[in-house]
Amino acid sequence: MSGVGRALELIGREDPRLCAFIEVWFERALADAERARGLPLAGMPFAVKGRTGIRSYAARRLIEAGGVPVGATSVPGPGTPWQTWGLGTHGRTVNPWRPDRTPGGSSAGSAVAVAADLVGLATGSDGAGSVRIPAAWCGVFGLKTTNGLLPSPDRTGLASAGVLTRSAAGARTYLAAVLDDCEPVPPVLPVPAVLSPDLGYADVDPEVAAVVRRAVGRLVAAGVVRLMDRTCELLDPREAWQAVRVGSPSPRAEEIRRVNDTALDALFARTPLLLTPTTPNRPHGHDGPGELFSTALTWAFNLSGHPAASVPAGFTADGCPVGLQLVAERGADVSLLAMACAVEEALTTVRP
Repeated sequence: MSGVGRALELIGREDPRLCAFIEVWFERALADAERARGLPLAGMPFAVKGRTGIRSYAARRLIEAGGVPVGATSVPGPGTPWQTWGLGTHGRTVNPWRPDRTPGGSSAGSAVAVAADLVGLATGSDGAGSVRIPAAWCGVFGLKTTNGLLPSPDRTGLASAGVLTRSAAGARTYLAAVLDDCEPVPPVLPVPAVLSPDLGYADVDPEVAAVVRRAVGRLVAAGVVRLMDRTCELLDPREAWQAVRVGSPSPRAEEIRRVNDTALDALFARTPLLLTPTTPNRPHGHDGPGELFSTALTWAFNLSGHPAASVPAGFTADGCPVGLQLVAERGADVSLLAMACAVEEALTTVRP
């Protein structure tokens, strides 16, 4: 059986439980797999985010390289707060690790499809953390590319293309397909890095913070990173992000953005890597996050434009995955992925 055939069989068996897909293209995918045999990706099955995902630049490039889209993954349903969950054909999308918890959003189904091994790669988009948050909460790798690096339909400039894969190494396939120049350069280890548990403003769950600190400690012990004696403290970007999103700038919002951009430019002029928890909280229930902002540690980099990734860091005592966020200089997407691969290799044993 082909890779596409196996993926379709798994989706047919598992998706009624997971609700990761809103459409599955059985006949079309099997036909496309035959036509893609002689191309570089040789019929590799992948999923796209939402019904419009098939028209995205990334999906078109993957198809040109011989990838085969097998279906469209779930996003939040009509009237659903975007922070909470996805709505698939069979119902609300569940977290594969904890079905009583959300997988995060808005690339909910893409993260679940990858976490449950239905596909090895799924496209996403990230305007506030919509790739990195579900990646963290589903225990997979997620990458938000540098804002503007790839075409995006989002006129605010906040959203950029992204990908979810089982591993950082798996995301090389994505970058090789969507970028004209993607020659990886192995990082010189240890990579100088700054650890900021809260970016100076976020209220982080103590257990989430502890999981991330232990993971970073392992990276230091393994010689992957060298922590610099400094931190990164920003202004809370909430007001600035919301002003850009609704197209209503204010002097205060512009000042927040200016101060944060200046701080990040200074940091990356001296240090190639910033480390934070991906989210301040663990996955919440399907009734929503309440007053919590799961985006507290991600949306700063949608405003600034920096590429950012989430790598699995470990689990809380109640079985919830935790992500470690890696941020690099604008345009350093290929280097960031190489650093993420080194990080991931040192943290492989944290996954049960």
